[in-house]
Parts: sequence; structure tokens; C-alpha cells
Amino acid sequence: MAMLGICASGLLVTSCYDHLLPSVSYPAFSEASDPKTLAVSPNQTVIYNGGFGSAIAADPNDPNVFYLLTDRGPNAAGSASGSIIFGKADFTPQIGKFRVDGGKLTLEETILLKNAAGQVLTGLPNPSGEGSTGETAYDLLGQSLGTSADGLDSEGLVRDSDGTFWVSDEYGPHIVHFDATGKTIERINPFGTGTGGRKLPLVLARRRANRGMEGLTITPDGKTLVGLMQSPLYNPSSGAVSGSLVLRVLTFDIVTGATKQYVYLMENASLTGCSEIAAITNTTFLALERDGNYGGNSVNPATFKKVFKFDLAGATDISDPANGAGGMLYNSKTVEELKDKAGLQSAGIVPVTKTLVFDLLTGISPVYPHDKAEGIALIGNNILAISNDDDFGVVDNGANGFMAKILPATSTVDKNRIYFVTLPTPLR
Repeated sequence: MAMLGICASGLLVTSCYDHLLPSVSYPAFSEASDPKTLAVSPNQTVIYNGGFGSAIAADPNDPNVFYLLTDRGPNAAGSASGSIIFGKADFTPQIGKFRVDGGKLTLEETILLKNAAGQVLTGLPNPSGEGSTGETAYDLLGQSLGTSADGLDSEGLVRDSDGTFWVSDEYGPHIVHFDATGKTIERINPFGTGTGGRKLPLVLARRRANRGMEGLTITPDGKTLVGLMQSPLYNPSSGAVSGSLVLRVLTFDIVTGATKQYVYLMENASLTGCSEIAAITNTTFLALERDGNYGGNSVNPATFKKVFKFDLAGATDISDPANGAGGMLYNSKTVEELKDKAGLQSAGIVPVTKTLVFDLLTGISPVYPHDKAEGIALIGNNILAISNDDDFGVVDNGANGFMAKILPATSTVDKNRIYFVTLPTPLR
């Protein structure tokens, strides 16, 4: 059992860590119970109202409550090049408020994400020049769905101290500030097409399609958002960065909008990349780095799903004062073209420092069965809460449709879980 101490006020804040009061016990994992049917595909595959594990945020007032985020909705590759089939055409990205009750994870409230006018968002791709991935979206009957400037492929989640939410995505990338009801307060992206007039660095628009700002966190002082790109940017192109290990960390001052960028080196180029980031202190963070395979699979099993601690202190700010499309150049090369530690050293760039904290494949017993570990939260000093993206219980069937997402290790349909891990050494 993982144990958690809380302050007398009920708040999980750094100032009370040395005065821990009665503890809360967590199970090894808690699983979503009886998810409702979201849709049924033409081949009768049930698409569940799951998909909530793309990110996780702890409730500061109740240690048994967690907020989980969906992505853009159930989807599969279409038969035509660049086409994508949406399992529910009008799906709205959403935040689920879940309660842990032993091994049961219960959905208590759903917060639908909306634009500034209060209209619900969709997960449809953005138009050209506003975050487009080049995908053409279709419904289950083959009807074109078009694009949406408000479309969001949500992946990173922050619950701010005032009860509002910040969400990052894989399209633009966009960072969107929502009020407690899910209504947009501000949308920030590299193109200036959001609300509020603030922008992200233009270089981030070169994110690899569907590998955008996968992780988002906030520093404990509440002043800075910190985002982590999932994979190396295609900067200047896919071919030019083949084998690159360079990921970008972005800091965003919430008051001023000022940004900085740093290099995080992933462990090897074959990985899916980093799925999440969580703050430890104002300069140290956790990153969840993984492959895309299933744990416990007898064929092509997962070999890499690890949590690292990294530190911005001493790392080089690679921001480009001119805000060029390719970012700061070093001997006419983009940072991504430098590829690895040796390339960075040749340009005088110091990446963030990394240390291993936890290995999901060896540290979770008897097996970590999922492919997509995508959310992580640090509770108190030394408890990790790790969520998985269950893909709404379906995967691409390779034939313009869906089939059930069956975990090889358990022979059951994938469902959202939160795993609780007590680290032997406190992180703060």
C-alpha cells in the first residue's frame, strides 16, 4: 500500500511535508469501473467512454480524487493516405474527475472542454496554418468531417490552484487555459490565432504530427508552466533529424508570457518519446519516457517504460531572440540536427541532467500490461500516480476500422488505471 500524509488544511503543499498527519492508503492500482458505451463501429466493435488517461492531475483538497484527461477521441487510420476515422465524430475532449475507492476508480464528474463562446470543442484536426497535421478526418460512414480551428488533441493537464485547468496538445501545439467549467479563457500557440494575443515560439510549429506537447506541468510556486515535446521536432525536416535524441522543454511565465527552451535527451531514437512531465520543485521535474509496446507481451514485448528526474539548473537556454521558424541555429544547424550529446557539446549546449527514478517494467508487479503509460503525478514526497491511455478500449484493425484493444498479458480489454508507487527515496 502506498501511504500519503496531508496537511491539517487538506492541502498537499511543500510547507507541510515535515508535519504529516494521518495517512491515506492507496492500492497497487485502481481501475475504471463499468465505462459506458460511447459508440459502436460498423463491425460491432464497442467503443467505450474511456480514454481518460492521457494525463493525470491530483486534487489538492482530496487525496482520493484525480483529474484524468482524454485526447481527441477514438480514431483509426483510414485506407486513404493521410485519412483518419473518428469513432465518434462529435466527441468532445474532456476532463474526468475520478475518485479512488480501493481498487475501483469511479467517474464522478465530466468537464467538457469548450471554446471562449461556450461551444463544446471537437478533436478534429486544425486548418492549414493553424496547427494542421495534414490529416483528413472521416466519420464511421466515410463522410468527411472537415477541420476545426478550435480542435484539440489534448495530452497535457494542469489543475491550477484557483481551480482552473491548463491543457497542452499534439496539434498546434496549443496551450489552452480553461475555467473550472471547461470554458476557454485563453488559447496560446505559435501562430497567434488563439485568444489573448500571446504566442509560443514559432519553432514549435515544426512538431512531428501527433507528437506535439505531450506533457505539461506547473511549478510549485504557481508561476510557470513547463511543457515537454514528445519527440524531436521535424526541424528542418524528418530526414534531417533521423536518429535525433533532442526533445525541447518549454517554460512559459504565466504572467508575462516570456518563454525559455532547453534540451532533454531521450535515451534512444527508437522510443515513442516522453509522455508526461510533473514538477518536483521549481527547477526539477519528472519525465515519463517509453516505447509503444505492451508489457508482458510474448511477441515484441515492451522493453522501456521509465520515469526520470531532470534538472533545468545549469542547462542552456536555446531560445531564439529572433523567433525564427527553425529556432536558434548553431553553425547553420538546428538543435534537432545536432542529434545527441556529442553534437550538443560541439555547439556549446548543455542539456538538462537526468537520473533514473523508476522502471515500470521491473517495479510494477506482476506485470505492467499496457502500451501507453501517459500520465504521472507526484503526491507528497514520494508517491507516484501513473495513468494509462486505454484508447477507449479500441485500436486500429488495419482495415479502415476498429477492433477491441486486448492486453496480451491479461487477455482483457484495456481500461483506465491509476498505479500507485511508493519510492524508497523521497524526491523532495
